[in-house]
Amino acid sequence: MIRRLDLRLDPTAELPRAQQDVEHALEVVAPLCEDVRARGEEAVLEYGERFDGVRPASLRVAPEHLAAALAELDPAIRAGLEESVARLRVTCEAELEQTVVTTVAEGATVERRIVPMQRVGLYVPGGLAPLVSTVVMNTVPAQVAGVGSIALTSPPQSEFGGLPHPTILAACALLGIDEVYAAGGAQALALLAYGSVATGGSVQPVDLVTGPGNIYVAAAKRYLQGTVAIDSEAGPTEIAVIADDTADPAFVAADMISQSEHDPMAASVLVTPSDALADAVTAELERQVPTATHAERITTSLAGRQSAIVLVDDLDQAVDVANAYAAEHLEIQTADSAAVAARIVNAGAIFVGAWTPVSLGDYAAGSNHVLPTAGCACHSSGLSVRAFCKNVHVVTYTEQALRKVGHHVEVLAAAEDLPSHGAAVGIRTGSSAAQGPAPLPGRAE
Repeated sequence: MIRRLDLRLDPTAELPRAQQDVEHALEVVAPLCEDVRARGEEAVLEYGERFDGVRPASLRVAPEHLAAALAELDPAIRAGLEESVARLRVTCEAELEQTVVTTVAEGATVERRIVPMQRVGLYVPGGLAPLVSTVVMNTVPAQVAGVGSIALTSPPQSEFGGLPHPTILAACALLGIDEVYAAGGAQALALLAYGSVATGGSVQPVDLVTGPGNIYVAAAKRYLQGTVAIDSEAGPTEIAVIADDTADPAFVAADMISQSEHDPMAASVLVTPSDALADAVTAELERQVPTATHAERITTSLAGRQSAIVLVDDLDQAVDVANAYAAEHLEIQTADSAAVAARIVNAGAIFVGAWTPVSLGDYAAGSNHVLPTAGCACHSSGLSVRAFCKNVHVVTYTEQALRKVGHHVEVLAAAEDLPSHGAAVGIRTGSSAAQGPAPLPGRAE
């Protein structure tokens, strides 16, 4: 079911990783995005009919559909969503940076002002599973950041008359998101990035697009970046588990299965120095997988090149492997999980100890589950309130403060052969730079 990779025998072996040909997908999405740019909402409707098998009566979901979805929501699901929202909101409020004013000299201040994005677009997939939790994970940090205008898109569903999944609509209503569009895939991202006002529609373009999706969504983000900001190019989900012989093999196997349930391309990787644990986890996978609802999908994921049990010499090597792999989700199930976790520098999110499964983070830990994949955790962070904010420096100098530092500005401007920069100071302070640029030292006239 799952292969073994023994780094004790071959430390140079390539770590398991899902392969995504985003460049090939770009060839597909580039003309699609340009078509949406040229034809707007009509193009989005046509692509919805082609790819999702349904043409919504309207791209924008009417308020009555949102209200009805919330009214009909199972009370237990509503309670779960409310708890998830409350816990994530606490984290986001703690993360929200404050404006800071620094006095660098008498009469000279630099204010680091926190400014929320003015308008953002949130993408919620609706393919193999209606990811209602993604509504929460995208919306709450945007709201805490103070974003004034939020648009959300999710694919139309043929079984629901061309509307997004009703649980997704209910979550939108619960969170007060009333601008919701029945659009999925690359066409939805193009709609958010370009808007449709120029083509006779009513969708205003956004400044930032966030949310996970398939390879075509990732390719669309790459294509549209620059026109609009993006959070990341999310690929198939990943879990890595560092475990020793103190770990419960049933827990480890269940956690690997939980991520494989997402997608046949999902990656599940166990890194362990224990042959006994590797054997026990393999046995647990063979026992648990056949009873899972999505056994076929899980089996494909676990049998893929992206999944493996990786055998290492010791926990030191396990930490090195985990930092090299830079997993989206990393669990630590060892005798001293906290000490091992403290040595991890590359991971989207770290789950410490046997009682902190990744599933908790997917829904109600208070952390965000929109995380970097494909090794990008070595340079990127998960979605947070910071993604929805900008830092703007506000600089204020009095005349005396400028006079005190002006000479240094003029000298440095001359060193860069930008004398007019210095002159802009000199004209205020009456220095020689106001009379014209001075030649650089050693330069012939």
